[in-house]
Amino acid sequence: MNFSGSGSNSTPVVVRDDLKTAIMKNVITVTLCLSINYINATLVYIFMKHEIFKMNPRYILYIHLVINDIILMTLLTLIQVLSYIVYTFHVWLCILFLLLGLPANLNNPMTLAVMAIECYVAVCFPLRHSQIITVKKTYIVIGFIWLISAQSVLPDVFVSLATEHLGFFQSRVFCQRTDLFRSPGINKKDTILNAVLMAIVWTTLIYTYFKILFTAKSASSDAKKARNTVLLHSFQLSLSMLTYMYSPLTTGLTYLFPQSLLAIRFAVTIIANVMPRLVSPLVYGIRDKTFRKYLKIYLFCGERNNDINIT
Repeated sequence: MNFSGSGSNSTPVVVRDDLKTAIMKNVITVTLCLSINYINATLVYIFMKHEIFKMNPRYILYIHLVINDIILMTLLTLIQVLSYIVYTFHVWLCILFLLLGLPANLNNPMTLAVMAIECYVAVCFPLRHSQIITVKKTYIVIGFIWLISAQSVLPDVFVSLATEHLGFFQSRVFCQRTDLFRSPGINKKDTILNAVLMAIVWTTLIYTYFKILFTAKSASSDAKKARNTVLLHSFQLSLSMLTYMYSPLTTGLTYLFPQSLLAIRFAVTIIANVMPRLVSPLVYGIRDKTFRKYLKIYLFCGERNNDINIT
């Protein structure tokens, strides 16, 4: 059920949890999903309701992160719960899940890189920021991000359509990428694509951080905040990259503890795919003063008639 860009070609072992364990795991996963998605959905609602956010490229990029997290959490939880009920999925249905989940997974690192660039322009070129970073350009960049991330899965689908017989798409498999796209060159393509993207993203974060550090030596509050924001983006990226450790971690731990395959899969899924989704609401939803102001109203108390007073 991982959405990492690569994985081993090992065939999954058909082992099932007992009823009590299955219920406990699904309660934990669903509770985490609902909690994270509730916070993120509140952030999206705040963004859509107030023009102050929709006119700011920084918030547009952030809400793009949040929407991707909602997509990932929903798909991960849906696949896990259904896998305990039916275990295997029709190939065509699992491909539909991956067509949405894999690009959403890759979107976050690239969005973090663009957000770091926005911080760099705001601090190092403040007078030109409004001309360089516009709302229209921001949406174009988001579209370009989706176009790039789609290359992680669309070629695999086309190869499968060309090489697999029609009956394969009606068959049932455990919903993981290596059971769907069986062409031998796919793993190599994924490895190269992920390595190139991560190298570009990390180079962008490191470059922007040091440019902000050395350009804004005045230690102004905006410069300090920008440096801290880029550091937080780096931390988010580090957590996001845990998803690429899903298969190596699962394989290694299963080798050491072969009797605990299901427990290992569940623990690694929570650590690599769920926990990183907790960070995004904290970066802007709580740290950002404007979002925090509205969260106090909508998250805990619901909409009030006097919220106009703080708009």
